[in-house]
Amino acid sequence: MTEAVDARWTAARELAAALVGDSAGDWDVEGKLPADVLLRMGAEGVLCPQVPQEYGGLGMDSLNCGELTAEVGSRCSSLRSVMTSQGIAAWCVARLGDDAQRAEWLPRLTSGALACVAFSEPDAGSDLSAMTTRIRPDGDDVVIEGEKVWTTAAAYADLILVFGRYADGAAAVVVPSHTPGVRTERRPDPLGCRAAGHADIRLDSVRLPRGSVLGGAGQPLGMLVTSALTYGRLSVAWGCVGILRACLAAACRHAATRRQFGKPLAGHQLVARHLADLMVDEQVATLICRQASGHWDERTPDLVTSAVLAKHVAARRAADGAARATQVLASAGARDGSVVARAYRDAKLMEIIEGSNEICELILAEQAVTAWA
Repeated sequence: MTEAVDARWTAARELAAALVGDSAGDWDVEGKLPADVLLRMGAEGVLCPQVPQEYGGLGMDSLNCGELTAEVGSRCSSLRSVMTSQGIAAWCVARLGDDAQRAEWLPRLTSGALACVAFSEPDAGSDLSAMTTRIRPDGDDVVIEGEKVWTTAAAYADLILVFGRYADGAAAVVVPSHTPGVRTERRPDPLGCRAAGHADIRLDSVRLPRGSVLGGAGQPLGMLVTSALTYGRLSVAWGCVGILRACLAAACRHAATRRQFGKPLAGHQLVARHLADLMVDEQVATLICRQASGHWDERTPDLVTSAVLAKHVAARRAADGAARATQVLASAGARDGSVVARAYRDAKLMEIIEGSNEICELILAEQAVTAWA
């Protein structure tokens, strides 16, 4: 990390610490992130740290962005979820957009505007090939018709990056949330990441200029979506590292100070085993995320598989680790909104989003056969 990047990283970390403080539990119970926190994080470029500095971003590589994502995730998984959505949107604009689109949208995403990414539909979750949303050319405009569900951060978003069918392929279009025909309905009481602003989106004859469609329109759907999902999977994986670090800290503090049968909990071998396993979980997840970020920064052919592997391993470790931490804290961790209670619920969702455990296993099995058979 260069001195300049280190300074930006430290400032972003300190900002997250100051803005979140001890409030994450209250946000979780309320199911809402404060608007001023989102605005400040967005305006400082912290929500999409890999955007180049020329567009107002922090210009971080994947490794530094990942460590920052883990830091935010250790404090509030809901805020980290918004960070992941913003990062995917910015990555897609940077990768798919032309010069004019990058100049228009990226500075907005680093100056306070919030974005969400609309993939899933009522009948298209893990199987995104079943996507039916249409982006139809009409003169100098495009018209968008469709329905998206469980879209993270949609309740807060100023901009919606919508993926849909376009001609014989697919496209991604940037839709301002106030556009006529856009309706957003918040999902009530999600299991985890309760304050992440999950919402369903209805797009009824939404008309926008053709310039709202990012370059690359008409690409195969799988190719278009894979790029976005790769960024998202790596971001989620680093968020799981944050969950594990929060659980490890909470469990160790409690086990070192809580006394039962005349000695601290940490002195009981069965409890100590949970702490050792938590430490292993955190180290394994961290190392595999560092490997994947290294592949991202080097643009190696292993990038897509590495991101799937990191997401799968980190999510499973986070779910297992959060369960261990809850077991160690027992009633002390059973309060709604507490660190390990949030982690227990949040980590379970990480095994589902951006490719469920089962989908990740199918992808990895296919890669294993290709490489080893």
